[in-house]
Amino acid sequence: MNPRLIGFVEAVLIAAILVLIPGYAILRAPSAGTAPGTAADTAALAQIDNVDGERIAKADDTPGDWLSHGRTYSEQRFSPLDQINTSNVNSLGVAWEYRTYSVRGLEATPIVAGGMMFITLPWSKVIALDAKSGKEIWQYDPQVPGETGRYLCCDVVNRGVALWKGAVYVGTLDGRLIKLDAKTGKVLWTVDTVENKKKVYTITGAPRVVDGLVVIGNGGAEYDARGYITAYDADTGKQAWRLYIVPGDPSKPQESEALQTALKTWDTTGKYKFWEIGGGGAPWNSFAFDPELHLLYLGTGNGNPWNREIRSPKGGDNLYLSSVLAVDTRTGKLAWYYQTTPGDTWDFDSTADVVLADLKIDGQMRKVLMHAPKNGFFYVLDRTNGKLISAQKFSIVTWAKGIDPKTGKPIEDPAARYKDKMSVIFPQETGAHNWQPMTFDPQTGLVYIPATDGAAIFVPDADFRYRPGAWNTGVDFAAVSKTVLEMIQSGKPPAAAQGYIKAWDPVAQKEAWQVSMGGSWNSGLLSTAGNLVFGGDAYGMFSAYDAKSGKKIWSMDLKTGILAPAMTYEIDGTQYVALLAGWGGAGGLSAFKDPNTALSKYQTDQGRLFVFKLGGKQQVAALAPEGTPATEPPPQTADAATIEKGFKLYHRTCLVCHGFYAQSEGEVPDLRLAPREIWDQYDSVVLDGALAANGMASFKDVLSKDDVAAIRAYILQQSHLAWDQAHAPKAKPPGKTN
Repeated sequence: MNPRLIGFVEAVLIAAILVLIPGYAILRAPSAGTAPGTAADTAALAQIDNVDGERIAKADDTPGDWLSHGRTYSEQRFSPLDQINTSNVNSLGVAWEYRTYSVRGLEATPIVAGGMMFITLPWSKVIALDAKSGKEIWQYDPQVPGETGRYLCCDVVNRGVALWKGAVYVGTLDGRLIKLDAKTGKVLWTVDTVENKKKVYTITGAPRVVDGLVVIGNGGAEYDARGYITAYDADTGKQAWRLYIVPGDPSKPQESEALQTALKTWDTTGKYKFWEIGGGGAPWNSFAFDPELHLLYLGTGNGNPWNREIRSPKGGDNLYLSSVLAVDTRTGKLAWYYQTTPGDTWDFDSTADVVLADLKIDGQMRKVLMHAPKNGFFYVLDRTNGKLISAQKFSIVTWAKGIDPKTGKPIEDPAARYKDKMSVIFPQETGAHNWQPMTFDPQTGLVYIPATDGAAIFVPDADFRYRPGAWNTGVDFAAVSKTVLEMIQSGKPPAAAQGYIKAWDPVAQKEAWQVSMGGSWNSGLLSTAGNLVFGGDAYGMFSAYDAKSGKKIWSMDLKTGILAPAMTYEIDGTQYVALLAGWGGAGGLSAFKDPNTALSKYQTDQGRLFVFKLGGKQQVAALAPEGTPATEPPPQTADAATIEKGFKLYHRTCLVCHGFYAQSEGEVPDLRLAPREIWDQYDSVVLDGALAANGMASFKDVLSKDDVAAIRAYILQQSHLAWDQAHAPKAKPPGKTN
């Protein structure tokens, strides 16, 4: 696997600096609590005060702004700006750059209005910038406790803010929803969205404000969450309504008629009661809104545990897991649902974005919802009633043969379920399309999907037991890891997943074109009236493509892996394109070492915000590597049985953050490369929480001292392998002797 040795210690926060480089600026000038004060600035800032539902719904009237997560309530991520187009995009360059001094995933979409830009960073931090110059106006740190990092499925990320009537709303990793003054960053109110502190609930998604309500969903379905979304009054923070995704205790009245109906699709007789261990369905990402219908559309997540044989052993569709729901914002009641993966057992969330459009289908204009979830099918639904219009595979799919047009349900391959055997299927757990947003261009009529073709191995966990505060998936990841190792050792390693931009015709339900991307875990997408599609990849390449043909017209190496989608805005007649670059998330944390990723090439994953314009700087400099050099690990004293025990415990408890085989890709410390002193502090770190402030919480509730010793032994074995490989004598060139 040729692992690259990298430092153990994450980048140290650097004092604020302002460095000017000819051609563009790298900015970091904290001025929390201050705001622009000129008359011109005051007039511009007035545009922030009047951001409301009408302005967002009529976003095309002010195309220079980007007022909501997907620019409009429809979440199309298409901009009518066309100053940057196919004829001149090759002169695009960096206007200014802002360093975040973070080394975790950056997933937010910048919001721009009134000349101000709002972004979020890891640990739910909010930054306000001058959108023209990049000067920092204020910053807000919600002070999320470091130990919260233990309870994140997929990195300490945040996907952005909502803007409404002079206020900025952000959700925090530990489950708070906070309203800030957009001009100063001052906290106006805070509400705790977590109803049950004994369960694991987190927030990584961007809030939306619709009909005067701030709506936010929670994550936590890998642990023991019962999914729900909540709407709060945007002015006061008072809860307006809450919608639960899956049923609760069947011995008690359900919260709605919809949940009473859903209860019939769950088995209540299993050893593990789904209502006691959560059930899942977390709506952690997507929302779209039709203001005429007053319908909010959202995608729901996987079951808890993943494996249906544990949570509902007699089967059942398990409503409303892995579904698209339409909710009446005036009442909080379910209007309709469509389940994309009934009885989901493969982690096939439907939390990928839902996109609204009006399309001419069979000669008739239809109000549709388009959705390309993890399971590999592209769905077109009637958004007024949830009826299926069409569905086809947009990626390699083996778990199902197709979608029955009469029932709307998948035609499953029975061999795909892993009740008592291993199953290998397409797509993989991270999906044919994950949270990274797709975009719809009404000019071409095409949807552009950041897609992935990759297979997954599922092995049932024969020794499953519910563990509060730990992953409860019902999948034996140690057995999965061992299977992959055996394949590699036999000379037949599993094929690497491949990422693409796939241009999809939603009316004809067929691919128009596709282009390969670097790696399989790449960025969200943006389309513009300049006939362009913008996307970035894990290798750090940010590119522009012809929206009609897929031809790559321009690209730049940003020296940092890219996940977040680009957006575009205009100030004083100049169009800008903005992009947060910084790799991580589910695919980044679990990735195997890839020498081609930006992280491997440049030995750093420090985050950066890039803002481009025509005539800007044509190259960016790589940042200095973070961390410390590896030191030779201490001697191994454990026996083979202890190392094997550690292998199993590691892949059950630690891989979620530190990767398969303890090969972290770098967003979190690579445990194999710890400084010498760390090897003597495992009990202190793992059991006592000595590094809790850095995100490494105590695991004493799920691990014993003997368990920690076994995990240390396994990681130490991996450390010796890495050290020996890195320091092996180099082969002599042919024909030369001493």
